[in-house]
Amino acid sequence: MTSIIHSITIDARDSYEIASWWSKVLDLPIHPDDNPGNPECMIELPSGIRYLFINVPENKELKNRLHLDLQPVALTRDEEVERLVGIGATIFDDQRRPDGTGWVTMRDPEGNEFCVERSAAERAATS
Repeated sequence: MTSIIHSITIDARDSYEIASWWSKVLDLPIHPDDNPGNPECMIELPSGIRYLFINVPENKELKNRLHLDLQPVALTRDEEVERLVGIGATIFDDQRRPDGTGWVTMRDPEGNEFCVERSAAERAATS
């Protein structure tokens, strides 16, 4: 192995605010050294990979070239979509199908796209 992914960096208008939002999504804390007004904030995943949010001056204007796919652990895909809408996400493109397959493309409060897929239990039930 020649390289590993150390961090996934996400540009932000307000790194602390968007890190706080993703902290709720992932049920993981923001790094204890990070505070409001910091130019960068971090969430460390159990795998050791970090989500690093860094302030940039410009707003997001185009489609992401890279996005996160979330898979709920304790909820169904539809329950997770409902929970995320409740904390400030918006539905961008709904690809759920009548047979229960598919995904939902959403946007976080700063407009970054991400997808919500079916849970492992939902996938196992249809395979």
